Amino acid sequence: MATKPLKILVAGDVEGNFNQLFKRVDTIQKKNGNFDLLLCIGEFFGPNMSSWEPYKSGKVKVPISTLILGPCQEQFGIYFDGPKGTDLCEGVTYLGKQGRFTGSSGLSIAYVSGLESPKPSGDDYTFTKQDIRSLVAPVINDTSFKGIDILITSQWPKNVEKYGKSVNKEDRKFPQSVYLSEVARVLRPRYHFAGLEDVFYERQPYRNHQVLLESARHTTRFIAMASVANKDKQKYLYAFNIVPLSKMDVNELVKQPQDVTECPYTPHDVMTTDEEAPQQFFYDMNAKHHSGKRKGDRGRGRGGGGREEREHEKKPRKAPQPTGPCWFCLGSPEVEKHLVVSVSDKAYLALAKGGLVPDHVLILPVHHYQSYVSCSQDVTQQIDQYKSCLRKMFKSQDKSVVFFERNFRTQHLQVQAVPIPLDSVVDIKDTFMSCAESEAIELAEIPKHSDIKQIVSDEEPYFYVELPTKEKLLHRIKKNFPLQFGREAVCEPPILNMPERVDWKNCKLTKEEETDIAATFKSDFRPFDFNFA
Repeated sequence: MATKPLKILVAGDVEGNFNQLFKRVDTIQKKNGNFDLLLCIGEFFGPNMSSWEPYKSGKVKVPISTLILGPCQEQFGIYFDGPKGTDLCEGVTYLGKQGRFTGSSGLSIAYVSGLESPKPSGDDYTFTKQDIRSLVAPVINDTSFKGIDILITSQWPKNVEKYGKSVNKEDRKFPQSVYLSEVARVLRPRYHFAGLEDVFYERQPYRNHQVLLESARHTTRFIAMASVANKDKQKYLYAFNIVPLSKMDVNELVKQPQDVTECPYTPHDVMTTDEEAPQQFFYDMNAKHHSGKRKGDRGRGRGGGGREEREHEKKPRKAPQPTGPCWFCLGSPEVEKHLVVSVSDKAYLALAKGGLVPDHVLILPVHHYQSYVSCSQDVTQQIDQYKSCLRKMFKSQDKSVVFFERNFRTQHLQVQAVPIPLDSVVDIKDTFMSCAESEAIELAEIPKHSDIKQIVSDEEPYFYVELPTKEKLLHRIKKNFPLQFGREAVCEPPILNMPERVDWKNCKLTKEEETDIAATFKSDFRPFDFNFA
């Protein structure tokens, strides 16, 4: 028998507007039936407390069992006159500073009240590193721990917008907390709610596992709520149904939505005390540490460092340099410039030497980068622009296009763009998979909305292909790899049916022929070239 879902409501900062909130809840329940629980995030109390007394005295009843977080400002601490789990009035329970519990229904909830403390000791309205350590310590090395259903915090986690859509709000009332990022990363909530910023923001769900490296886990949805009395009439009350994680079918639990992204949080070490780690306040597991610090300097990880460190971070990253002559750096004398058909400031387009077909082209960075993954964001943006332009051009010619890259035994990034007949698109994935199987290559599909930069590190060799069907295939190269694999797959009978052209050396043309083809392509491409838009 299927488990009946629980009906949950979540409210943003109440700020003393109790009547407005509870009347709205009462209306919703009369229309949609009773909900099981109301969770209040952000600041519950406010400057005007005249409407609180009737609830506190019992003259007015709270229409639903309500759990609230602690204060975010010192002045409201006077209303929290008991330990965690204290009923402030009938139906309203103060959860405490931080904790995790599972109700009789099986629903698991974790919470962190207040703001991140700027000092180790903390206050009644702040949380410290020690508070966070106490919360995550029981599960951080527990291999049987799957995650929790709901995490509620007042403050936002740091970097939550990474890989997701941006918040439609320019100013921030409070800095985002790196501690809460670690809480969300370790506890893996299915829903994470936060307040304080007086804006409604629903991020795309993010995954809690590394693609191709770990078994699939459930996703997390981060949702920020506006305040109850916000002037812009943004959403301050969120309703949803949830079956507790512990009672869900595993296959159903780990289903990945189409718009899922990578996890936006970087691992941080919250388990060491400041005494155990005198050189750091928060350790970034991915940071590259440098020697030569003066004795007594205290790094601040991602939270900020000493003056010299901050000045160093502001300097633009120096472009990598080739180890020897490079045939593809546009400023290099080795470049065959008669093949170049379009140039922008960060990337350019050139005919492939020994191309499979006359309009087989390469997308390359102007300066030296070994792979797409190692490129800076402005470079990858222009590469992606060229991809978009090529798709449009080939579509106008009743063709489709496949893009592939081999980051193995190459010095300079080359994204191969090969047009293919439209009627071969249906076979393209099976063809690549069949070729991979024959070469004993593990070619795995990655989520459509994922970026390869989220999955592969800078130094890792790989083969990557984007199919016209919007599917993306990746092989992590461990030792050996057939250098012509991409061409081999495209040359198979279901696609181009030209096995004799697998080796580019068999397809070489004279310089005059290449120049004529380049001129023709340049003319055809110009109406689609973003440089002339």
